[in-house]
Amino acid sequence: MTGLFHALHLRKFRYPLSLGSMKLRPLLVIASFLAMFSFARAEPLKVGDSAPAISGVTETGAKLAFADVYTKQPYTLVYFYPKADTPGCTAQGCSLRDGYEALTQKGVAVIGVSHDDVEAQKAFKDKYHLPFTLIADHDGAVISAFGVPTYPVVGFAHRQAYLIKNGKIIYTDYRGTTSTQAEAILQVLAAQ
Repeated sequence: MTGLFHALHLRKFRYPLSLGSMKLRPLLVIASFLAMFSFARAEPLKVGDSAPAISGVTETGAKLAFADVYTKQPYTLVYFYPKADTPGCTAQGCSLRDGYEALTQKGVAVIGVSHDDVEAQKAFKDKYHLPFTLIADHDGAVISAFGVPTYPVVGFAHRQAYLIKNGKIIYTDYRGTTSTQAEAILQVLAAQ
């Protein structure tokens, strides 16, 4: 009889606990989701920080040492975008394409970086006739080196831009201006 009493007693209390845990389940899911956002944030580089001397893979599949680019031109603009051939990323890339002549006259080398693979970067560059190098940062090494935050689960970089001179960050755009990215950089250069 003791076993039967014990089984009934456990059954009596199991349902309220199950219902209670079911009520808690959505809260746990929401808390987990919010935690992903808080942990996915990196600490972006700031003005005065050294620019990372990292290597990346270009849209042609070639390896590019960023430190080499920093020394070849007076300035290097490294800009990050979430995904090739999407509206905001296209507007940002085309702004830099349209302002490319003015930027290069000021001594600016431009490098675009996203999590896309080599094929996607090449297609993006070809489709919009982008005259600068794109980095296929599929493993996220360049994104991480610059401390660019990423979107949880998908790992896409937030839109950001860094202007570098003599291996140091001299300007940051943590929101990554889209259709006026070139104009914003030219204004910074005019103030130098």
